[in-house]
Amino acid sequence: MAGTKRKLPASLAISSEHPESANTFPNQTQAKRKMSPAKLKKLVISENISNVTAEQSQYFTNDLQHRLGEDFFQQPCIRLAKALLGKVLVRRRSDGTELRGRIVETESYLGGEDKASHSAGGKRTARNLAMFMKPGTIYVYPIYGIYLCMNISSEGEGAAVLLRSLEPLQGLPIMRELRAARRRESARQLKDKELCNGPSKLCQALNIPRCFDRRDLASDPEVWLERDPDESPINPQDIVSAPRIGIESHGEWAKKPLRFYLRGHPCVSVVNKAADGRSGNVVKDLGPSEVQSGTERPDVRRTKQD
Repeated sequence: MAGTKRKLPASLAISSEHPESANTFPNQTQAKRKMSPAKLKKLVISENISNVTAEQSQYFTNDLQHRLGEDFFQQPCIRLAKALLGKVLVRRRSDGTELRGRIVETESYLGGEDKASHSAGGKRTARNLAMFMKPGTIYVYPIYGIYLCMNISSEGEGAAVLLRSLEPLQGLPIMRELRAARRRESARQLKDKELCNGPSKLCQALNIPRCFDRRDLASDPEVWLERDPDESPINPQDIVSAPRIGIESHGEWAKKPLRFYLRGHPCVSVVNKAADGRSGNVVKDLGPSEVQSGTERPDVRRTKQD
């Protein structure tokens, strides 16, 4: 309406409660007073964007230094399963706090010929689509209707690696609360090594939800993998190859040593004594049909809930 004075938004006005702010940069303040409301609004928005960008850059500095990128995930399934051992899974919560756990146990699911894989025979569904997406894609699926498991796609049609166990590193009190929320009030307090020693346990402890399915670990702002700068390279002799867990109904594929874990680590979910006693890698980076079958009788010690 003609003759009506335009009122500036509160965010653009100089506060009368803090007149000293107008004298902090007198030249800039005087210049702003001569600007039209439209130009002044654009200037303030531009300054706000610059401030936010600076804060974000500082916030992500450490992540970018150690975060694993796309190149890391471009590996055959078995090789990736072993390469993941010792790497750190990071979960950033909405309040900015971060939970960290070192991967100590994985399982390979090779797709195609692998009868125990969700993608056996090349089967592609809405549920397992992440297994056919680019390496580094997260595959989260439910088990028993109430628990979740987290996988990472690899090279190979329908191939992915299941994360079985973590060593909790950061945010243990929060992990304990998240785990306790799914347990009976009368249940005993969990030991540190029990917080993430199973695929569904680690999803609970790090609050990995179903909606993380099909996300990209190389670029996601809420979950990613890092190298541990203080961790020494893992000796291949310290990686145990053993049969996978919970797939007994899949014939010869139940015996193939496609589970990998760090020898002697207390956070491993299931210890296979026969495999533990051997040295060196049983499984090389072979294709599905070339993987050796385990002939030893499984002699394992496992936790109550995987």
